[in-house]
Amino acid sequence: MESSYCQLLLVAVLIVALPVSSSSLSSSSSVTTKRFRFSVEWKTVTRLCHTKPVLTVNGKYPGPTIAVNEGDNVQVIVTNRVARNTTIHWHGIRQLRTGWADGPAYVTQCPIGGGKSYTYNFTVVDQRGTLWWHAHFAWQRASVYGAFIIYPRMPFPFSPPIHSHFPIIFGEWWNRDVEVVEREMMLYGGGPNASDAYTINGLPGPLYPCSTKDTFIKTVEAGKTYLLRIINAALNDELFFAVANHNLTVVEIDAVYTKPFTTSAIMITPGQTTNVLLTTDQVPDSTGMFAMAARPYLTSVFPFDNSTTIGFLKYKATRNTKFERNKPPMPPYALPKNLPAMEDTPFAAQFSNNLRSLVSKDYPCNVPQKIDKRVVTTISLNLQDCPVNQTCQGYLGKRFYASMNNHSFVRPSLSILESHYHNLKTEFSSDFPEKPPYVFNYTGINPVTENMNTQFGTKVLEVPFGTRLEIVLQDTNFLNPENHPIHVHGHNFFIVGRGFGNFDVAKDPKGYNLVDPPERNTVAVPMGGWAAIRLNADNPGVWFIHCHLEEHTSWGLAMGFIVKSGKEPYQCLLPPPSDLPPC
Repeated sequence: MESSYCQLLLVAVLIVALPVSSSSLSSSSSVTTKRFRFSVEWKTVTRLCHTKPVLTVNGKYPGPTIAVNEGDNVQVIVTNRVARNTTIHWHGIRQLRTGWADGPAYVTQCPIGGGKSYTYNFTVVDQRGTLWWHAHFAWQRASVYGAFIIYPRMPFPFSPPIHSHFPIIFGEWWNRDVEVVEREMMLYGGGPNASDAYTINGLPGPLYPCSTKDTFIKTVEAGKTYLLRIINAALNDELFFAVANHNLTVVEIDAVYTKPFTTSAIMITPGQTTNVLLTTDQVPDSTGMFAMAARPYLTSVFPFDNSTTIGFLKYKATRNTKFERNKPPMPPYALPKNLPAMEDTPFAAQFSNNLRSLVSKDYPCNVPQKIDKRVVTTISLNLQDCPVNQTCQGYLGKRFYASMNNHSFVRPSLSILESHYHNLKTEFSSDFPEKPPYVFNYTGINPVTENMNTQFGTKVLEVPFGTRLEIVLQDTNFLNPENHPIHVHGHNFFIVGRGFGNFDVAKDPKGYNLVDPPERNTVAVPMGGWAAIRLNADNPGVWFIHCHLEEHTSWGLAMGFIVKSGKEPYQCLLPPPSDLPPC
């Protein structure tokens, strides 16, 4: 078993509705259980003149918003009504001792088969703000995703008062079946077909064919302040976002409050959330509308979707004004002048540098001041020699893969969490390399002449409970340097340092921010640079660390992460639920 002393503490762990000490909640609060039902099913959807069945939850695209209160126990009964496996991941929920509810297929659970159900059961502890949920099997999150909103127990620590709030979820649309796109990519070793459109709340907007009617329009009142809950659910692209003539004040990232700062636009990677305040203080024209737009932040040489999705903020008419009806204005459509250019790396870097933790009495910044272990891992795109008697469509007739420390992650046949809990070592090995196997000029080599073959396996990094861990994520120049959004399951972390070029262990830690670094669950590792993150490994279980560009995860840019159980009852992984799907 995962830990014999943990198994003897059944009295402490059988109360699965409350997986952590009640002292984590206010003394006057009681745990309320919120129950939801998800039905994974097909729905016929038409976008860009193309009609096709897409995978949805409850027939909605995007899926339904889950709204709970801080401290709530959450139970989501997921029934799979299609003939394909699926799982659901609650992105950013820390899953304290409830890794069985985290969702990544073959990491924490086996998939939910067709006609089967599984109940995700977890408690939201010491988290508030905007997160999201999505499928975590193959590329199903192309259409299976939605907002996860946690209402705080205490008032917002910022002003002015919020008149209203609403989610803005970015996505991608393929005219083809995305499962076929991924399957062909893996079969022939080439790059995937780029998406045909970006979307705002599932709607591409009038810059795409047949899409004028499929445009997101939000009606607002003049002189009010709104909270925009922005989520990037796109599969393969970081995005810039701006609203014409309006500034945005960032107040939260990944469900963590920040020091507020005002910006003309934001950069947001797949996996990240950003809450901003927008005050409707402009004078509209005869349409009453202001364009809001999202387009890609370009850091890759691979083919990409270079289009732009737009929606509109529509000021509500008053007695003295009469605007046109609630439809997009006539073309041509002007993009916001404050929308950054696609290759504006200086803006992306400055935006990231402006992010700081709030650091207050109620919301402290508990960044580890000292560390017990530092792991340095390269993040690489790789060219693999084509197997004999196969046709490969990657560069130079080879296959594309991706790796961390030259290891491409392979999903096992049984979930790693089950293997770990039952002490089965046949499905994985706890020997993920803690430094690059070769030291070289990571960001200065010729992108295509070096030997880039990778190794394959299910390797995990294993640490004792309570380890103060630093992970340095180093981009490389293999194929091309690229901005990589790295997501860590089960833990928040602090981004204590970022920079361009190669990480220097003798110099760069001296410049770390250990006072108010941003706290996140997904970090944008700079193109041709590095990011250093610190976390307290205080959540027992098995967790996934991976690039949130889905093509890179499919190619193996991932690793497993095990936190062993501690010596106290509240430091132990809970037993698996009775309805855990079998493999």
